[in-house]
Parts: sequence; structure tokens; C-alpha cells
Amino acid sequence: MFKKIKDKVMSIKAKAVEVIETKTAETYVDTGVKVLIAVVIGALLLALLYALFEDTIMPSVVTKVQELFNYAG
Repeated sequence: MFKKIKDKVMSIKAKAVEVIETKTAETYVDTGVKVLIAVVIGALLLALLYALFEDTIMPSVVTKVQELFNYAG
């Protein structure tokens, strides 16, 4: 029974060592590219939201607020 457990632990250890030793720079480059893509997409979304708020939403909000405070009573 202990031999089976020992073999299983050694097998897991061998797999872990293999994964660590075969780590190449390619994975770091891939991660960097993913981060760069995420930053660019985030910047585009922020620019889109800013343009939407500036041109579409804010003028109507400003008009409604001015109408609220322009009460002649």
C-alpha cells in the first residue's frame, strides 16, 4: 500500500519538475501580449463611453437639470 502511495507521489513530483523545467520564454511573451490586448481593449471601451456620455447623454442631462432650476413659479 505504501509503495502505491510512494509511486503516486513520485509520479506527481516528476510531472511537476517537468512542467517547471520546460517553462520557456514563449509563455511569458504570450502573457505579455494578452495583457497588452486587454489594455488596448479597455482604452477603446473607455474612449467609447466618454464619447457616448459627452455627445449623447450629458446634453440631455444638462437640459433637464436646467429645466428643473428654471422654475418661474
